[in-house]
Amino acid sequence: MPNPHQQPVLAAVDGSDDSLRALEWALAEADRRGAELRVVHVRQYAPFLQAEVLVADFDEEPENDTVLAELRKDLEGREGLPPLEFISRAGLPAVVLSEMSTEAQLLVVGSRGRGGFAGLVLGSNSVSAARDAVCPVVVVPRPDREVHGDAAAPGPRVVVGLKADAPDHATLAFAFEHAAGAGVRLQVVVAYPWPVLAWTAYGDFTPTAVDQEATERDTLRVADETLAELRDSHPKVEVEILVVPGDAAGHLVEQSRGAELVVVGRHRRRFTRPAAMLGSVTHAALLHAASPVAVVPPDAD
Repeated sequence: MPNPHQQPVLAAVDGSDDSLRALEWALAEADRRGAELRVVHVRQYAPFLQAEVLVADFDEEPENDTVLAELRKDLEGREGLPPLEFISRAGLPAVVLSEMSTEAQLLVVGSRGRGGFAGLVLGSNSVSAARDAVCPVVVVPRPDREVHGDAAAPGPRVVVGLKADAPDHATLAFAFEHAAGAGVRLQVVVAYPWPVLAWTAYGDFTPTAVDQEATERDTLRVADETLAELRDSHPKVEVEILVVPGDAAGHLVEQSRGAELVVVGRHRRRFTRPAAMLGSVTHAALLHAASPVAVVPPDAD
């Protein structure tokens, strides 16, 4: 039963195969959360957005939205669906979805829509939603993404990145909650820089005498301390901490193979960086991860 006080899940659709995959993911997630699912189609090329076109009595929410009509038909009679609402809007998808995200607990989009170039891995509307939405955004990739490497842990799990010296508590909390709700284990990937280089007087870099085993032990200790409170509040979640040297983005992408979800954060706004930014690790996950990727906005403070 849906909770009447619970915010809905949003699924952005445009009739493309990518958006239909996102819709399927959103249907299952809304049902798991006991939430209403709002299926939203934003008609980007509405008449009032065209140059030198004067529009009179334009219906912003038409009853003859063919994309939504087809989806209604496909879902009619299907069992096990959450409560559904179909919404048609006219405007720029990035703007409309960002506005609607203020009243949602989750926004689900496909990796690409109908527009753009055939070779694009990630569409501009997906990037904009992940960057600007008020709520967390899940981007569902195409099923043919290949992830190289053989280090991925087996079994269903949620994967989240942890920066030991600057943990993102909103991202970690989302990952714990999703793992608890889905009944899967949580894999926390903690990367530390290696080798540690020092700048020399000759203008180049040289490896330092830092002990790698000691660095790994210290990183694990800090990670354990960071996760202690969330572990206490989610006692049924099995937590695996993976401490690895090198590039965090590469390790997250490698662990995405076989995962149910990869969870990453978004840069918080600062005085010297007022614009919303995704960050290089989040970009890499969106572009290359084999599993759906959840991008979590920072806490309001």
